[in-house]
Amino acid sequence: MTRYQILTLISMASVNFSSMICYSILGPFFPNEAMKKGASQTVIGLIFGCYALCNLMGSLVLGKYIVQIGAKVMLVSGLFVSSGCTVLFGLLDRVPEGATFITLCFIIRSVDALGFSAAMTSSFAISAKVFPNNIATVLGSLEIFTGLGLILGPPIGGWLYQSFGYEVPFMALGCFLFLMVPFNIYILPSFAADPTKDSFFRLFTRLKIVLICFAIFTLSSGLGFLDATLSIYAIDKFDLSPGYVGLLLLGLSLPYCLASPLLGIVSDRFPSTRPWLMVLGGLSTATGFWFLGPVPILQIQSQLWLLVFMLGVIGFSLSMIAIPTFPEILNCAYENGFEEGLSTLGLVSGLFGAVWSIGMFCGPTLGGFTTQQLSFEWAASVQGGLAFLAPWAK
Repeated sequence: MTRYQILTLISMASVNFSSMICYSILGPFFPNEAMKKGASQTVIGLIFGCYALCNLMGSLVLGKYIVQIGAKVMLVSGLFVSSGCTVLFGLLDRVPEGATFITLCFIIRSVDALGFSAAMTSSFAISAKVFPNNIATVLGSLEIFTGLGLILGPPIGGWLYQSFGYEVPFMALGCFLFLMVPFNIYILPSFAADPTKDSFFRLFTRLKIVLICFAIFTLSSGLGFLDATLSIYAIDKFDLSPGYVGLLLLGLSLPYCLASPLLGIVSDRFPSTRPWLMVLGGLSTATGFWFLGPVPILQIQSQLWLLVFMLGVIGFSLSMIAIPTFPEILNCAYENGFEEGLSTLGLVSGLFGAVWSIGMFCGPTLGGFTTQQLSFEWAASVQGGLAFLAPWAK
């Protein structure tokens, strides 16, 4: 690799890692803290879901105007906003319970989401521009750092919460994210490009892209569902502490982290395997969710080892869906006359982020509601049914 490519790869890895570790620290302890402050399971789902909704709007706007804003400026600004919001979120334990607490949760998470969408939209676009012939391999390799963020966030957050209270996890990781701002200003190259006349609407007129987007939706909605519901279920069902819930989430993120680079290499070397990877990933994900509870009609006793094993199955299966989707959408765009360049990469990155965000909104929102009305077992079964539909759509 050239020095230009090496510096870009280091920068993108730092963005993926720092953003995801700050995103994932909430899982082990925030739902319980929010319930103490008067939030219901449905409201907690909406707090997680509003992050995705604002991410959706941010991805569409920022993906369209990435050339005008500048990819480097967008990425650095997004990191700065996210770091500030992470620190502010750590001060919410000082806020009165009830409506005030819930309102501030929504506001801070919404602004944080806009920062996150700026960083990740530009990250995807820059990676694809600098490595045009190895997109899946590079994205798969970067998913190691995404996975590390997801892996380390819950146990570090859970341990810091148990040891030092609510504020310290957010303060520590918010400051860490802030350090990534000058780091990326220094090492990330600048990118010049011309605006395009193409639009998201034209992308969405291609049936293949719509079907791939549905696969992305099932992937992100599954992760969002687990974010909002798994910790409460594990604490109630198995009497686990927040620290152990953080370790439990390793079962999901570790297989995803380890499988992604390998699947990226396979996807780049054998492009014809991409549809089959997504099909098998969808079926495996469905199976994992059905046995996560497990589904009540099977009358199987819920056990901790089965929960951990199914989280591993889901993590590996989700990587089979995630890695091939971006290069497949990009190839379809180029085949239909889109210009090769940063503008099209911004559109595809924005579309990917927007669809991902729709799933991250629906997963925790509907999952939290279903869990509250029925049970976690039935809610996981519904999520499995959604994942089961994705392969047949493709």
